[in-house]
Amino acid sequence: MGEVALIDAVRSGDAGAVSRLLEAGADPESADARGVPALCLAIAAFDEPVATALTEGGADPQRPLPDGSTPLLRAVDCGTVSVVLAVLPGLGEHLTETGRAELLARARHWHEAGAVAELRRRTGDLGPPCRTRVRDGDWWTDYDEITLGGLTVRDGHAAVLSNLEEWFERHRPMDELLARALAHPDPEHADWSETVNVLARRNDEETWAAAVGLRSHPDPLHRLFAADVLRGLVLREASADARPVVFEPRAPVVFLPWAVEETDPAVLRLVLRALSESDSPDPRVEEVGLSCVTHPDAEVRREAASLLQRFEGSYTLVALRALFALTRDADNGVRAHACALLGGHQGHTQDITDVLAERLGDEDQMVRIWAVYGLAERDDPRCLAGNEHEGPVDWRSWPDSHIVEAGRRYRWRMGAGAGSEGPRTAPGARP
Repeated sequence: MGEVALIDAVRSGDAGAVSRLLEAGADPESADARGVPALCLAIAAFDEPVATALTEGGADPQRPLPDGSTPLLRAVDCGTVSVVLAVLPGLGEHLTETGRAELLARARHWHEAGAVAELRRRTGDLGPPCRTRVRDGDWWTDYDEITLGGLTVRDGHAAVLSNLEEWFERHRPMDELLARALAHPDPEHADWSETVNVLARRNDEETWAAAVGLRSHPDPLHRLFAADVLRGLVLREASADARPVVFEPRAPVVFLPWAVEETDPAVLRLVLRALSESDSPDPRVEEVGLSCVTHPDAEVRREAASLLQRFEGSYTLVALRALFALTRDADNGVRAHACALLGGHQGHTQDITDVLAERLGDEDQMVRIWAVYGLAERDDPRCLAGNEHEGPVDWRSWPDSHIVEAGRRYRWRMGAGAGSEGPRTAPGARP
């Protein structure tokens, strides 16, 4: 019965139940009625939490299978970095050189052949593939999920290969990794984002210099990749066992002149974001933000707004005026972001509350929510009327209810809700 329950838990994607059943004595090598091991079922479902629970519970990633493969090889086949990481034992330190070479060859074959071509070879199906864009939510990265001839994989084999090479210390040069990323010129796709992560984890001068060298490349995609890698190096938290190279102080030196010169909106957005995230106290950061708040691209204006905040969480008068103008921007996202920034401003001025009050009737719900929050944090009673007009809130999209509960907290503080419940917390939210 334990084996049946374990297979049912695997099929339902219940990692917690899988762990409990294994702790209670269920066999981690349990298989379904067709003889497919539980670990292979999790891999086929791209279920990283269940695959992790099974490997941690004793399932053998190198168990020989009837087709000559192993769960570990099938994880590489599936084309998803998180699943490979879940199944690869101890990041591969227990693998022989032969085993490592086999994994690398498998990933390289999928990458070079292409997922559709390899599926055709395996299935003989010459029909059109079914392709669906999916997100690996825990890793914040996208894949195309491809089904052909009854087999389904994801198209992240370049990302899998790059990670395996890094884990096995087979470091590839920047230009080779750049070519892999450019094959999927989309920063949200795993082949791009994981390649950036691999390079950022190197945390070395060679990678920094190579990325800086791409800053003036004529192709915007090359510049976008360079900005992404440099941003990753600046943000990287050095691990305890590494010899850290601290790149954060260099961010203004690279990104400030770049922001002034950059003409491509997508690249400029990322350069501005990197500047904002570096938290540089350089006063030129605000100057760059002010120069970009009227940019024709809405996302550039949004990123520029984040540059206006000073190190201590406040704004200069000229920056406040720019934010006031952004609360009336034509773009919903820009208005919401400007209201959010004003809500977090350390100063308490009548101008700020009046500007936020103007947005209580905004057509966009996010703008209204942030306006209510900013007013409530300043104990402005106008937040109560605004709170009544926020509209229904999808609590699933607000795991932390602190923002949307601002009006209720104000009512509770002021005693307007005496005798009634205080601020409530969404299920699973931080109180």
